[in-house]
Amino acid sequence: MIETVIGNFWNGERASPGEHVTLRAQLDPQRLTVEVDAPFHDDPPPTAPRGRCDGLWEFEVVELFLVGENERYLEIELGAHGHYLLLELSGPRRVVRSDLECDYDVSRRGARWSGRAAIARDLLPPGLRRWNAFAIHGLGPGRRYLAAHPLPGERPDFHRIADFPELP
Repeated sequence: MIETVIGNFWNGERASPGEHVTLRAQLDPQRLTVEVDAPFHDDPPPTAPRGRCDGLWEFEVVELFLVGENERYLEIELGAHGHYLLLELSGPRRVVRSDLECDYDVSRRGARWSGRAAIARDLLPPGLRRWNAFAIHGLGPGRRYLAAHPLPGERPDFHRIADFPELP
């Protein structure tokens, strides 16, 4: 389904190879499997135990957005410390459900981390059409926002779903 390198900043500037993230997503009849291989930036982890974590976008995270019909989309957030967040949205930033669950495993090898999530297929929006993926890390003014497909503008805005590319 999707295999990409998140290697640009949100505005289109190229990120250094040491910041590049590889993301793979594969759909089968029962589930969507999302795999991430990313540099570990050693940002502080959320205080919540591993598993579902509200506000994960404030931490070191890789995100995949899958957009279907009528502006319905699933935002998948996978964290470097074993946390995840799935959000079902209907239109930009309009959360319909935030209590979604998945199986998520994470591991570290030296300066990199890998995550693998298994998400029930019925959580995907009908009529999948568009997608994008992002990686966020750093603290305060040093926070860095990377995108598989940049969305230039005055500031990072990952909910411009009409500007996402079509699924391959």
